[in-house]
Amino acid sequence: MLETRNVSVLYGRHRALENVSASVAKGEIVVMLGANGAGKSTFLRAIAGQTRKMDGATVLMDGTDITHRPPHEIVETGIALVPEDRGIFADLTVRENLILGAHPARARAFEADNLERVLTLFPKLAERPKQIVRTMSGGERQMVAIGRAMMSAPAILLLDEPSLGLAPMLCTELFRALARIKDAGVGIFLVEQNAKQSLAIADRGYLLDNGHIVGAGNAAALTKDEKVKAAYLGE
Repeated sequence: MLETRNVSVLYGRHRALENVSASVAKGEIVVMLGANGAGKSTFLRAIAGQTRKMDGATVLMDGTDITHRPPHEIVETGIALVPEDRGIFADLTVRENLILGAHPARARAFEADNLERVLTLFPKLAERPKQIVRTMSGGERQMVAIGRAMMSAPAILLLDEPSLGLAPMLCTELFRALARIKDAGVGIFLVEQNAKQSLAIADRGYLLDNGHIVGAGNAAALTKDEKVKAAYLGE
């Protein structure tokens, strides 16, 4: 299980996050909803060790304190982040991007098995292993980004706005793939503005507003909550 306690982040004088506590277990999907600028991306970067956390924060992975570990060590604990900009190597091929994802020591011995799982999850990638990634569509690039993260053999997958810029049909395909990743036992912490589709596959959710957790509950209850409907579901 990944657990955060009292995570706060300061950008200059601006407090982007204040005392954010959340958790996600293996084999469940947890979504964090919030408006642009609420601090969602900052929260994921803080977990991944890419943003400095203020004193008093705690991040635990399976009970081990990883609060102040650098990003490359956090990956080795079983946490993989797919950032909003995807972070892929656009001038490399699909296969080269995926193989780079298997660099962590925890994943090297299982490279072939993990590659087979990724290509089964995303058949389009299996059809074009030698294609240069910059020539692919946005949806295909997102598949590469998620596939590369899965090559690190994560126990917890952090996803920052994976449906951003995708056509509705590709969004549906993406969320189906996330449900299959969950069924394989991987925990997913999903930051997403597509509230309707993310709540449809999620087990639980958090509401983040101006750097604070302002609500939490199981996905079914959040879907029926009048404030959530008005703010995030367009109802």
